[in-house]
Order: sequence, then C-alpha cells, then structure tokens
Amino acid sequence: MVSLTTPVCDFGWQAPDFDLPATDGRRYSLASARGSKGLLVMFICNHCPYVKAVLERIIRDAAELKTLGIGSIAIMSNDPVDYPEDAWENMVKVARQMNFPFPYALDETQAVAKAYGAVCTPDFFGFNADLQLQYRGRLDESRKETAPATARRDLFEAMKQAALTGSGPREQIASMGCSIKWKNES
Repeated sequence: MVSLTTPVCDFGWQAPDFDLPATDGRRYSLASARGSKGLLVMFICNHCPYVKAVLERIIRDAAELKTLGIGSIAIMSNDPVDYPEDAWENMVKVARQMNFPFPYALDETQAVAKAYGAVCTPDFFGFNADLQLQYRGRLDESRKETAPATARRDLFEAMKQAALTGSGPREQIASMGCSIKWKNES
C-alpha cells in the first residue's frame, strides 16, 4: 500500500463531465449529481484503510451538505483485479449496508480519475454552483485511524463556505490515502 497526498487546490478549475453507472442501477453525470449550490466528487474504494476510517463521517457530511444544496457522488476507480474487495458486487454491498446518501459510481476505464487528476483514496474535489473547484483537501485530521469526534470538519466547513459564498477557504490541508490502483497498461 502506497500512501499519497493530494495536490493543492487549483481554484476555479472546471469540473470535467462524466457518465458512470452507479450501484443504485442508475447512471450519473455532472449535471445529475450536482446540487444547486455545488458538487462534492469523492474518489473512494472499499479496501482502503484511510477510507474505512472515515466512511461514516463521509456519509454524515454528505447528508448534511445535501441540506445546503451541495450534491455528492463517490467514484471507485481502482482496478479490482488485484483488489477484489473493490469489485462491483462489493461496491453494491457496501453502498446498501452503509445506506449511502449519494451515488457510488464505477469508473471502470479509470478515465474519470485521470481527468480529475485523482491520486488517492479518499480524494475530495469540492465545486461551487458554477462547478469551479473550491476545495481539494482532507475530510478531517483522520488518517488510518479515525480522528477524535471533536476534530475540525475541514471538508464540511469548506463546502459550507462554498455553498454560502461561492468560494472555498484559501488555506487547505491535503488529503492523504492509498494510491489509486491503476490498471496495467501493457
């Protein structure tokens, strides 16, 4: 397992479109996933200890952000050949068990992860109502272990600010996680 950190936020970068199947049997695009005040695009997977440590917090924050007009979508881009825990049937199982309040979509070709420049799981991209990037940082101070319940909710606070003002915070702390498991290109 390789741990990586995300690059700093490229403020104003425009969200690339996508069309992906999700575990609820529907397909999602940028337009269908967004909320009236913005969109949170999350690259996650089932096997990563960093994701497992914060999954309940991701669910909580996405549900609360929805009430502020921020839509959310989780995208799984890993190659499941070497990581069977990330296979489609396991994605469906996890989304149902955890009652995801957002679509959990499969990026089988990994084209969406590449278009976004995703590097790890979790990797968060927070966009305002104009789908301009305003946040590229961590959920909170959790790593492979869940941070204390009193930890500052960096992602939630940043997206709340973007919903209210259209802009994210200028100071952001990079997310850390397992590297995206890229397919062998031979």
